[in-house]
Amino acid sequence: MTQPLHLRVLRPEDLPFADSLCAIAGWNQTLGDWRRFLEMEPEGCFLAEWNGSPVGTATTLRYASEVAWIGMVLVHPEQRRRGIGRALLKHCIAWLQARRMLCIKLDATPAGKQVYDGLGFKSEWTLVRWEHAGLQVAKPADARIRPWRASDLHVIAPLDTSAFGVSREKLVEALASQSRFALVLETVRGRVAGYGFMRPGSRATYLGPIVAASDEVGLQLVEALLTNITGERVFWDVPNANTAAVEWARQHGFVQQRMLTRMYLGENTAPGNPRQQFALAGPEVG
Repeated sequence: MTQPLHLRVLRPEDLPFADSLCAIAGWNQTLGDWRRFLEMEPEGCFLAEWNGSPVGTATTLRYASEVAWIGMVLVHPEQRRRGIGRALLKHCIAWLQARRMLCIKLDATPAGKQVYDGLGFKSEWTLVRWEHAGLQVAKPADARIRPWRASDLHVIAPLDTSAFGVSREKLVEALASQSRFALVLETVRGRVAGYGFMRPGSRATYLGPIVAASDEVGLQLVEALLTNITGERVFWDVPNANTAAVEWARQHGFVQQRMLTRMYLGENTAPGNPRQQFALAGPEVG
């Protein structure tokens, strides 16, 4: 008997379907994000077909041999409860393990966490998506904040690696090119103490990533970026361990939309430091 489920590599012509799944699920990724997934991991993004029709997606991203990521596990509502999402997830795991990735990570919803627990994933820390319908932020006076330059990519690399756990220069470079606003805070000695991006989304403007060496720098960048989008809807993913960012969100009227759990499978030898992460790059990439 022929198996109705078939998994294959996601191709550029599949992206309109993938983007439609995001819309159905109410996720915030854009068609530009899907293109970036394929550009960064052309053989590691997958499509599920049921009886020859597309029904689901999943993406992977390799940062280094220490850490890889799984994201965008989506199944059309009419095709759920058939094991498609689980099959996609296991396919991603097998693909990454075949490439000798030491640790595989993802950000899990409460419902997804039950599935990941059963596959051997362990919890690392929690995060919350904060939302604001139309924030008003006064422009900060700190003259140390300036626009991002292409040369900043290598300057911020040690700080970003310390915060995330491994180098993600390729991703940061791609996100900078996609951003509506990209800023750095440069000290008087010319040292970059933090950076942050504001990116377009299908449902809301997305704040992140923001990485900083101190609470003062991180919150300065948060305020500077939000000043540029006065009155717009904002999504902001923050590790609960970053209490300074969490408190700032509460004080400025952000509301909690959902909680997620960062999980890992394998040897978590490069955990990073969530207290240096004032905004994540997104649950689909970390």
